[in-house]
Amino acid sequence: MSFWTRVAGIILRNRYIVLIFIAAITAFLVSQMKYMRFSYTEANLLPEDHQANLEYNQFLKIFGEEGNLVILGIKDSTIFSPEKFNAWNKLTKSFDTVSQVDFTVSISDVKQLKADRKKRKFILEPLFEKAPKTKEEVEKIQTQLFEKLPFYENLLYNKEGVLQTAIYINKDIVNTIERRNFIAEILIPRIDKFEKDYNVDVRISGMPYIRTVNSQNIIDEMVFFVAGALLITALIFFFFFRSFRATFITLLVVSIGVTWAFGFIGWFRYEITVLSALIPPLIIVIGVPNAVFLINKYQQEVKKHGNQAKSLQRVIAKIGNATLMTNITTASGFATFVFVKSQLLREFGILASVNIISIFILALLIIPIIYSFMPLPKKKHLNHLEKKWMGQVVDWMERMVRKRRISIYITTVIVIILGLIGLFQIRVSGSLIEDMPKGMQFYKDIKFFEKEFGGIMPLEILVDTKREKGVMKLSTLKKMDKLHEAIETFPELSKPVSVVNLVKYSKQAYYKGKPKYYQLPTSQEKAHIFAYTKNSNSNAGMLNNFVDSTGRYARITTFMKDVGTDKMDIIQERLGAVIKKQFPNEKFDVSMTGKALVFLKGTNYLIKNLVISLSLAIVLISIFMAWMFRSPQMILISLIPNMLPLLITAGLMGFFDIPIKPSTILVFSIAFGISVDDTIHFLAKYRQELLANNWKVRKSVYAALRETGVSMFYTSIVLFFGFLVFTISSFGGTIALGGLVSITLLLAMVSNLILLPSLLLTFEKKIANKKVFKEPAMKIIPPKEENN
Repeated sequence: MSFWTRVAGIILRNRYIVLIFIAAITAFLVSQMKYMRFSYTEANLLPEDHQANLEYNQFLKIFGEEGNLVILGIKDSTIFSPEKFNAWNKLTKSFDTVSQVDFTVSISDVKQLKADRKKRKFILEPLFEKAPKTKEEVEKIQTQLFEKLPFYENLLYNKEGVLQTAIYINKDIVNTIERRNFIAEILIPRIDKFEKDYNVDVRISGMPYIRTVNSQNIIDEMVFFVAGALLITALIFFFFFRSFRATFITLLVVSIGVTWAFGFIGWFRYEITVLSALIPPLIIVIGVPNAVFLINKYQQEVKKHGNQAKSLQRVIAKIGNATLMTNITTASGFATFVFVKSQLLREFGILASVNIISIFILALLIIPIIYSFMPLPKKKHLNHLEKKWMGQVVDWMERMVRKRRISIYITTVIVIILGLIGLFQIRVSGSLIEDMPKGMQFYKDIKFFEKEFGGIMPLEILVDTKREKGVMKLSTLKKMDKLHEAIETFPELSKPVSVVNLVKYSKQAYYKGKPKYYQLPTSQEKAHIFAYTKNSNSNAGMLNNFVDSTGRYARITTFMKDVGTDKMDIIQERLGAVIKKQFPNEKFDVSMTGKALVFLKGTNYLIKNLVISLSLAIVLISIFMAWMFRSPQMILISLIPNMLPLLITAGLMGFFDIPIKPSTILVFSIAFGISVDDTIHFLAKYRQELLANNWKVRKSVYAALRETGVSMFYTSIVLFFGFLVFTISSFGGTIALGGLVSITLLLAMVSNLILLPSLLLTFEKKIANKKVFKEPAMKIIPPKEENN
């Protein structure tokens, strides 16, 4: 008695115990779902010891969280009427009383820096003390702000008359659920009320706001698309099998698998990130083929001899090992992510591999056990096995393999050439907002702030002078001013803000507030102006935002438009040249950082690791093939049909300008995993037929094609439509992932049902003997089938 025959007996004899065991594990994992939490920070794709992370953490240590700014903007000429102007300022000040807010900065907070000649110090005076009551008073404030206070340009206003208000969220809660509560329950309702009361359009942006709204959209869509994929999968599955029980059992297995997936996320205390959010649909991808192969085999056995016990035993014994191998190879492909340094990728690799093995165990246990409680399938449930159109599809594939192999090879070569051409056109995108739904208001607001103020994603430059009070040396300030000028040449960057702006403002104040003196002081002026600064605490608070307490470190803050990795590389290179010229290494350490930059670098790192892990997966699966089939030739023959869908997918991404980014990068891993599954099922059946037919390759290939073709066709069509649901998403990445996976699944099926048999027939003389095709290390499918 074979191992799998004994396994089948244990499962079917102890079916109540097995079901109780599954129920207990499910209950435990459901209880762990309460620990699930969505990531409240941008996906950090880099390892902790990466240079970009070290530089960013150094910046945070000195100046604290930089991504805590929510921006309100308004472009409306009527805002300068007394009623609306005062209401706008009142709205802003209302946030000062909220515990989640540190402070706000708006027009009502504007202070004019003035020189007190008698006391030789600077003092701060409010731009206005009382709320203006007439149009003239508002216009006077507007003129004073727009024409005489260049320090506040691009901070609180621009020359087009657009007003901007800054809300600084408490740094301790900016990466917690409290931030979401503030945005959803306080900020948005108050803004909505203001818009309704005064008939104006308020724009909202800033990284905390974008992350909150976008995260909620991802959560909503993840639930919607998992449910949608299950529904469409069920409908197509029923169309093929015409059996409510088969559809119900498949949905039950996949649903429990998805529940386990969420439970594992909670149990491992992992956050739901841009990658781990893909685990549930991945479980559907892996679970449905398992169910199709098991149910199809059960129905074939029932039709053959009508004995339920024997049918269930054979399902486990004959399909169990092949399905185990397909799931192990797929899980191994994802498990290669465990070996990379990125925490995000490592977590994804662990979750994917654990859940793939789990869904295999669930399918192998639940499907035979539930069928054991049910009556035998009726004749109408088995009719799909004899459908004429399905037979015609298989006949067509057989004819292609039998008579058109040259055409198949020519087509394959053409496809490879086109794929390679497309491959070299693929671009990499590290964009934070490219995937965001273009029709959503928050995306339009991002574009508004990019147009009016130059962007909303902070790019920080940290200047280390390597000595205390080194920042305030005039030579250092002049170097920083040169860097300011370089930054202003980039249309992708906003006007920078640093201590340089404050020193310029001090000189302007020293010369009675005349705007033409908004510039750095000369060596002679410096002593006089800095003497005023030392006697004054007026601008100490402002200074703390730009210089650390020791005077050693300074920050230059600019805001980026949504640029991809290519443009960012150019910006870094050009700014790097200016930094190298102005700040010699022996006297200064200067680094560019910020969350947006870390994300961009993380995308490049992710792609590099994808290539490594995919290469490792190919090597690993090659070793599996060699171990299972003991034939070096079989490794090459089996890998070619699996590499082809990957190449076609890459080509499509190049031709249709679908960039490689975190949301699309896993297409290749999914494609390879599914394709290998089909290959193993085909080769397992092929080897069984070889043994049964005394090593007659042609007869064995056609027999394997006829038996596995139906299951592979059903699987691919079900999954094609299941993933096609994702193309109605509002997120670009989800649309691309759904479309690419759908197409790749069909390509993998065609490749394995047409190209693979063709290769087997072409190389039959080299593989059709026992010396080359040795006894496998593990019997994938028992060599003999009883006839009764």
